[in-house]
Amino acid sequence: MEYVDPIKDIEQINAIKEKLKKQSQRDLLLFVFGINTGVRISDLLALKVRDVFDGEKVKEFLYIEEDDVIGYFINNAVKYEIENYFAQHDFKMEDYLFKSKKDLKPITRQQAYRIINNAAKEVGVIGKVGTHTLRKTFGYHAYRKGIAISILMSIYHHHSSAETLRYLGIDKDEKQVIKVDVNL
Repeated sequence: MEYVDPIKDIEQINAIKEKLKKQSQRDLLLFVFGINTGVRISDLLALKVRDVFDGEKVKEFLYIEEDDVIGYFINNAVKYEIENYFAQHDFKMEDYLFKSKKDLKPITRQQAYRIINNAAKEVGVIGKVGTHTLRKTFGYHAYRKGIAISILMSIYHHHSSAETLRYLGIDKDEKQVIKVDVNL
């Protein structure tokens, strides 16, 4: 796998969202889901409607079985895009969430790469961008907003904080204020 970068600039993230919104709600959901949860692209593409929807509303957590079962919080940004997506299409519970326009299968990893890479290039993102960029972008911004490095290490299955910081493109000697927004 080729090394890719996280998207560190919020304005660029918002520009990609706007670009994808004009293109396809499915593509926008793929991007928003990835950058807000850190779920691997292979797991995202395998999702079915029943994984995120209980028949009445969007679920609070997405559970994915790896070595053990991991719960990923579905925040309001993801819920909003899922609801918009469901409003535009008539889905069955067994449908793939990121269904191809050609058949009932999910889009391919290559198609997901093209969606993310093309949108990033069109809005001027410099650096290497691919599907793994979504996962790295999630981690980078989670860390910058005060999520403990130990939690991110657990999500990424890393063995040291140095490994996780390197993965996220953060220089461990770099001094930057971390935003801890408890907001009680």
